[in-house]
Amino acid sequence: MSKAGSFDLAAVKHGGKAALARALAALETRPDAPETLALLHAAYGAPRAQVVGLTGPPGVGKSTLMGALIGRWRKAGRSLGVIAVDPSSKLSGGALLGDRLRLAGDPEDGDLFVRSMAARDRLGGLAEITLAAMVLMRALYDLVLIETVGVGQSETDVASVADSVVFCVQPGSGDALQFMKAGIVEIPQIAVVTKADVGAAARRAKSDLRGALSLAETPGAAATHWRVPVLAVSASNGEGLDELVTAIDGHQAWLLQAGRLEAQRRRQAESWLRDGLALRFGQEGLKLLGPLSLAAADSPFAKIHALSKHLKVEYDG
Repeated sequence: MSKAGSFDLAAVKHGGKAALARALAALETRPDAPETLALLHAAYGAPRAQVVGLTGPPGVGKSTLMGALIGRWRKAGRSLGVIAVDPSSKLSGGALLGDRLRLAGDPEDGDLFVRSMAARDRLGGLAEITLAAMVLMRALYDLVLIETVGVGQSETDVASVADSVVFCVQPGSGDALQFMKAGIVEIPQIAVVTKADVGAAARRAKSDLRGALSLAETPGAAATHWRVPVLAVSASNGEGLDELVTAIDGHQAWLLQAGRLEAQRRRQAESWLRDGLALRFGQEGLKLLGPLSLAAADSPFAKIHALSKHLKVEYDG
């Protein structure tokens, strides 16, 4: 960050946690400022991290599992940016679990940054700033880990920001069947039964989850399609954690073949473009623009800003 208060990706990278915290605050409070847009454009064009989304119903143990994964990855020397989306206080609007005691780590660890965000009244399991924060952290760390709020069956937004989605259910809850009805089992690349140390109930949940996922598979799918592994994991005793890390890395390796990762991220960015313009101008505004796409050199943030100016002229005219 310069003395004038403008942002620079290199300055944020070398400024440590304090610089990143200031940049995230600017993304939230001044999303349309020229320096903020320039920072996002630079970060969008320099992706580094593997982005993993962790989703599932409340009480499934997402935060405990996330803490265990963070420990494994840091032990392996991988740097992490963590986004934890929490329920909101009805009084303050802030994150109810903002202290993130369950993810406590070494405050002096410069390669681990945890940011808690309040979902407020947004559905889909993410906060409004999640996307921008992910893009910035993606340019700074080896891994970005996103935990959704746990609001229930509408948590599908994570598929639009993550490279790999890990979907969690717990033994004895019936979640696999409920989420099969909701269609959320169509979004994960890895499925996990948590609390695997409970024994028979975990094995039944694993069987139910595998059956639910099989209904979402396309009959006769080509061998090039990713087949979702179903794992049983216990964060408390470490059971299955190595297999989960291997599965996450395996999906990333698969994405890196045949240009899949680039294509997936381009589709995601185009959805960010449409959603951002729809939020500002509604469906009628999108109709004025016609078909939307991104060229290879475009960032969705710069294009949203440019098209917003165009639409304002249309409306004012």
